Amino acid sequence: MAPITWLDKLEEQLNVDVDWMDPEYIKSMLPKIKFHDQTSNQLWVDIQLGHESNADLLKEVTKELKDQGWLAIYTRMAVLMCKKNIDMIQGRVLLQTLPSKAYDTEATLAHARLYDAEFKRAGISRDRFCIKIPSTGPALNAAKILQEEGIQTLGTALFGVPQAVACSQAGCLYISPYYNETQAHDDPKLWPNVKDPATQHPNSPRIIQILEVYKKLYKETGREQPLVKNASFISPEEAMAAGEMGCHSATISHTVLNELASRPYDASTQPGQGEPKREHAYKDARVLPARFEPLLAIDPLSPDNKAALEEAAHVDYLADGGKKLDEAIAADPETAKRLKIALDLFTGGENRSKEKIEKAIKEAS
Repeated sequence: MAPITWLDKLEEQLNVDVDWMDPEYIKSMLPKIKFHDQTSNQLWVDIQLGHESNADLLKEVTKELKDQGWLAIYTRMAVLMCKKNIDMIQGRVLLQTLPSKAYDTEATLAHARLYDAEFKRAGISRDRFCIKIPSTGPALNAAKILQEEGIQTLGTALFGVPQAVACSQAGCLYISPYYNETQAHDDPKLWPNVKDPATQHPNSPRIIQILEVYKKLYKETGREQPLVKNASFISPEEAMAAGEMGCHSATISHTVLNELASRPYDASTQPGQGEPKREHAYKDARVLPARFEPLLAIDPLSPDNKAALEEAAHVDYLADGGKKLDEAIAADPETAKRLKIALDLFTGGENRSKEKIEKAIKEAS
């Protein structure tokens, strides 16, 4: 019998998702693991758009949609590239609305509805996809409308408790808090490489606080809360921390997944132990382990290192076009900085895809 790996143990504690679109990689992990969801962003879509395996598909789609503009081609290509993976995962494929329009409610709505139409055309039902929406005031107002229309959403580019509460108010199915800031993946100086991420990483208090706020809101209202799909891990230890902290899923890069799959699991070497995942995330919520209780009162990412959970849980962040949320983001220097950097990064991927498609349109004319 093969030894239990870190990946095996993590799958016992939460749903393991793949944050990568390459069908060959996803196939290579079968039958070791059949991922739950496949997530993506504009960077991953752009990589696949430029892959030689999709060259003929891009020509075909461009020929058909060249008169409708680059976004129509981009959206259909993104959906069709997800379709290559749909039978190799258990759950949903996720695509993100235009980050360049993160502060435009109508543009976010239009792009999400275009995705919805393309998924329908591709024969992928609404229970097999989810649309990633940037966690800004205007975009989450779009998410609320989409949820009412039956289109499931995930609040992404999320860095703090106010954004998480706003996603709850929008009725999002998921949220994806970024454990590390996006720049830390390229700049080791920005990465807090600690021995016990669950208690020592500066973002762990915010993850714990989001989970506890959602438990409280579920208890107070009886309304389903977003499932916490933690993202942006740099090390296998951070992914394991997500399991111990009680996140419901973790979307993980192929590089970290490979490390998790290669390490034999030894409980005696782990700083803490996660619990098995629950059938219902909030009705049967896990009790917060004692070693995490001090994290409820602190916030190393804020100027005063103090958490403000009670206040954040009862603000209407979506009112007046999301004004209160954008004010809360502006008042939190770390969230404001990280959100801008993430949106700029993804907009760069969007622009590179636009250039590829406009070149393809020119060649097809």
